[in-house]
Amino acid sequence: MANEKKAVIVGAGLVGALWAVFLAKRGYTVDVYERRSDFRQAGYIGGRSINLALSERGWKAVEIACIREKIEKVAIPMPGRMMHGMDGSLTYQPYGQEGQAIYSVSRGGLNIELVKIADEMDNVRFHFNQACLGVDLENSTARFQDTRTGVEYAIESDLIFGTDGAFSPVRQSLQKLPRFNYSQQYIESGYKELAILPNDDGSHKMDTGALHIWPRGNFMLIALPNTDGSFTCTLFLPFEGEVSFEKLQTEAQVLAFFEKYFPDIIPLMPSLVEDFMGNPTSALHTVRCNPWHYKHKILLIGDAAHAIVPFFGQGMNCGFEDCTILDSLMDKYEEHWPSIIEEFNANRPEDANAIADLALLNFIEMRDKVADPKFLLWKKVEKHLAEKFPAEFQSVYSMVSFSHVPYSQALAAVAQQEELFRRMLEINDLEKNWDGPEVEAVFQDWLKSN
Repeated sequence: MANEKKAVIVGAGLVGALWAVFLAKRGYTVDVYERRSDFRQAGYIGGRSINLALSERGWKAVEIACIREKIEKVAIPMPGRMMHGMDGSLTYQPYGQEGQAIYSVSRGGLNIELVKIADEMDNVRFHFNQACLGVDLENSTARFQDTRTGVEYAIESDLIFGTDGAFSPVRQSLQKLPRFNYSQQYIESGYKELAILPNDDGSHKMDTGALHIWPRGNFMLIALPNTDGSFTCTLFLPFEGEVSFEKLQTEAQVLAFFEKYFPDIIPLMPSLVEDFMGNPTSALHTVRCNPWHYKHKILLIGDAAHAIVPFFGQGMNCGFEDCTILDSLMDKYEEHWPSIIEEFNANRPEDANAIADLALLNFIEMRDKVADPKFLLWKKVEKHLAEKFPAEFQSVYSMVSFSHVPYSQALAAVAQQEELFRRMLEINDLEKNWDGPEVEAVFQDWLKSN
């Protein structure tokens, strides 16, 4: 049929699988090509996956795709974060207002669920074990190799979406173009995945209503709950230095490190040393590029366009928001793809770059500031202002996690709110008067200047 709507998606990860659902619901025949084997049968390999935090932007996407009920089955609400002190003390800090939470989801579990949902649709076909070798840009043709047989072939399509991750072969083809801007920046820290297994009766060993953080200055450990009673833990630590991965080469060194910095977690992890020695140490980086398309036929979305570090829990949410924005533009331009892609590429990169910056800033907050008394005081003030003046004040965290405020606006608010807190610190005995009239007076004066 001449008018048949078709699309090719390269990459069956979280964004690729969800985007297949969006397109299929609009009547497109969608072919999704994935390098990996079908992980519904093969299982999702652990050791490199950081648990994900699904928040408002992500929920909006799954709601539009009409799959929220199915995703809720694999998600656990976390209304706040629990800080674990060196002495074993616990400090709880809510993320937002009453009823607000981010949700812990297993990357592998969510990916499998999304592929299942998409594969149940008549007009979606998944092709696994198909490695993308790049894209012939002029002919809008994606090249693949069947990793089982070695056979190479090409698929032509007027719409090719690169959702193939931070090391995207589709993007690598675009990078060869003149005037294509690209950068990748690694941070000095890497990460290693660990696990807290369930109790014998299948229950969790810690409170599931929080994202657990062990902040230790320039490094930290976090733990997020899973539906099977386990916690996925991630250690973020510099690669080199006095306290670093390079200093943890033997089982004795690993055990001594945890005894010194995370003693309360050792009883919860009987296989700690074995897991540490066996699981890989992985790097974290930010990808920025522009333009995200070529001649309005080949488009990058998700990590292929804007990979970020995980410290704001927005990598997946940002990729899912790509889908909702494109979906709204399909309505606006009646599925005229040159107009859709033109507007998307004109506006979205600014917000992607903004959340990349916010994620880097939040690394400092999570590993260091959450243990700072001044920071905890500011959070008290912040919560008070948000509750009393909801129309005038919203924290940066709430903007990012519990609203659809553009990321670029949230980034701009960082400096403004830092100035507000600086003024607050000038109030006498702020620790005792954090919800008093002086605070509100300073706030009203700050409002006038913003």
